[in-house]
Amino acid sequence: MSGPLYFSTRGHLLVCQGQSCQTRGSALLHRALWNALERESLAYYKKGGSLRLTESGCLGACSYGPTLCAYRTKPEGGLEEGWYAATDLPQALSVARAIHAGEALPDGGKYGP
Repeated sequence: MSGPLYFSTRGHLLVCQGQSCQTRGSALLHRALWNALERESLAYYKKGGSLRLTESGCLGACSYGPTLCAYRTKPEGGLEEGWYAATDLPQALSVARAIHAGEALPDGGKYGP
């Protein structure tokens, strides 16, 4: 019997689904971003894809949602993270493309560390 499939990833995107973010459209953002990741073959299970997308609980920027958090492994080790407020689909897709391509995370809308 073989084990579960393992999909290598370059990064992980979390879209807040807290009440304030949902009021500002985070559920729609998650769905639209998922469709875009699939369409562009960026989703981890697509050939050549490398990104995971997850709905998360509150990410703490309730007055500025929808909030997006991005994580990726640095080439030299450790994690790089980017936190984005008032995120829309073009911004979220820009973050996803940057992670997939190994480019610098976009600064627009970024806050925190």
